[in-house]
Amino acid sequence: MDSLETELERARELDVSALADAIETIGFECTRCGACCKAADEGCGDGSTEPADGGTDPEPHTATVFPDEIRRLQAAGDYDFRDVVRPMPYGIEETPDGPQGETFEWALQTDDCGDCTFYDESDGVGACTVHEDRPLICKTYPFSIGDVDERQHNEDGGLGTTEPMGGIVDQEGMVRAHECEGLRRDISREDAEELAAALKERAIRELEEAIGVRDNYEPTDLDGVVVHDSEGQKRPDGIPLDNQE
Repeated sequence: MDSLETELERARELDVSALADAIETIGFECTRCGACCKAADEGCGDGSTEPADGGTDPEPHTATVFPDEIRRLQAAGDYDFRDVVRPMPYGIEETPDGPQGETFEWALQTDDCGDCTFYDESDGVGACTVHEDRPLICKTYPFSIGDVDERQHNEDGGLGTTEPMGGIVDQEGMVRAHECEGLRRDISREDAEELAAALKERAIRELEEAIGVRDNYEPTDLDGVVVHDSEGQKRPDGIPLDNQE
């Protein structure tokens, strides 16, 4: 497998015009259905903010956020750190003494129904309350970058370290489309190029973050949850471990 640095150089060389061509071919228009902002399973289901009694807990919405994106979201609404994000649950175990473990990403915070905390819905029409400051993974959904010819046998198959939710349902060149009812709809060239530029930026940023996590990683034996991001080791409230010693 190529090194992260090699993948990063490849991402930096991506042709935005070619990516836009692929997006135009596939087609996309957001229908504001909210599926990409809500729990993977049926959450509250009735527009309420509480899970249905007796129901199973939904699989929470998970969207990766970079450290600088967290700060931008905090500033957008004067939010506390935990209002914006939570540790990505992968690698964390619930124990009688509370959550324990290490993880390597931050995910957008969710409400009691497992939906993104910034998602709002009225009469079946969804809206993002931080739309102008939303993370790159949200800006680029339902698309991701992948190189089938060179990486088709690789499990995650893409240039980046993360993917949006949903299986791959279409592909044009290196652009992959994931489950979304807005696919195969007309898209203007201007919108396709804007989306393509964000997709390239996301591919670059994911790899830069992965390199930063790798270079700054230090194993810990502390109780509780530790998040390793490109800036170092942090507690779930975002405070670096160095500041807590």
